[in-house]
Amino acid sequence: MGSRLRSPRRRGLLLTLGAILTLIGGILAGVVGTAGTAAAATSLPCDIYASAGTPCAAAHSTTRALYASYSGSLYQVKRASDGATTNIGVLSAGGYANAAAQDSFCSGTTCTITKIYDQSSHHNDLTIEGPGGNGGQDVGAIADALPVTVGGHAAYGVFVSAGVGYRDNSTTGIATGSSAEGAYMVTSGHHVNNRCCFDYGNAETSGNDTGNGHMDAINFGTECWFSCSGAGSGPWVEADLENGLFFGGNGANSNNKGNSSEYVTALEKNNGTTTYAIKGGNAQSGSLTTWYNGALPNLGGYTPMHLEGAIVLGTGGDNSNGSDGSFFEGVMTSGYPTDAADNAVQANITSVGYTTPAANFPVTGTAYRLTNANSGKVLDAVNCGTANGTSIDIWASLGNTCQQWKFASA
Repeated sequence: MGSRLRSPRRRGLLLTLGAILTLIGGILAGVVGTAGTAAAATSLPCDIYASAGTPCAAAHSTTRALYASYSGSLYQVKRASDGATTNIGVLSAGGYANAAAQDSFCSGTTCTITKIYDQSSHHNDLTIEGPGGNGGQDVGAIADALPVTVGGHAAYGVFVSAGVGYRDNSTTGIATGSSAEGAYMVTSGHHVNNRCCFDYGNAETSGNDTGNGHMDAINFGTECWFSCSGAGSGPWVEADLENGLFFGGNGANSNNKGNSSEYVTALEKNNGTTTYAIKGGNAQSGSLTTWYNGALPNLGGYTPMHLEGAIVLGTGGDNSNGSDGSFFEGVMTSGYPTDAADNAVQANITSVGYTTPAANFPVTGTAYRLTNANSGKVLDAVNCGTANGTSIDIWASLGNTCQQWKFASA
């Protein structure tokens, strides 16, 4: 999606939470887990879609495997202290992320997510996005900024703020031209804004807006590109088809009432020639709601579609990168999935029990480092000054008390 207004980058302080959270969870329906291991359901989302004849062309997650047989890496993190990288995998085949490996590797420093691996055989891995037509070089998400419990295990999602984005412009197996495809992602209704564009899906290979119908991505947020009269206050699952965030039909659709639950399943599918559908649901319980299922826009360029086959996460097709969002898992399919397959995937998502871990934070008198979400640098007292009026800035983490701060009360 190309932004109508250039979204400014926002610099905000974000606490690195990984070392200060008390994570809780339980054994959930459909999941059997013991300490240090993870046993998942027999059929995971990509198994379900494959059985329905629409296999995953891409499968990304920082929280769990999306195939029952997957035992590889989920994502890569980079350490600020020395630039070293490591891959974070699953505890067992078809299981959950080994968050403890990240905690150990990143102890005493800050890590960013530098790559999100594609679990499918296509290896459409997402790396930090470069400059585009409407945004400069992006940065990686702080690796421990979005703690989550899934299947009773600690994990981390991808915390997207302005300037964070991932992309793959050289894919295989992703729909091009007017080919059919579907996609879903698990996100959050509690971390959104109205800036362009928190997307996951098909985008331009050049990083530029190349016209109507050159994107087919899920968008989630509170931006009303067209009228949102009668649709409530969002956030909404929308279709970014380029040069428009569509609630359905030609853009406006008062039947799309939005999904504001803490965890949201956002789904969009497009047959490439005549029809698209938008669905949303609570990722913790219940079924999907179909917000739209009908004709593609008749505004020119959308029938048929002109897909290019890149994959984007966290930004628009031209790297419009002013959005906020949370990403836990998502897939893109080859072919237009059946409603039955979508429903089975939703049932699997709700079975693993996405929950927010309880946090014992802040603790009065405990020293913390305050880390900038984009740079990974920490709040610093200049020259370790202690006098009234001492300036503060952001600086590389030195591991000393000049960069530690306490809350007077909590």
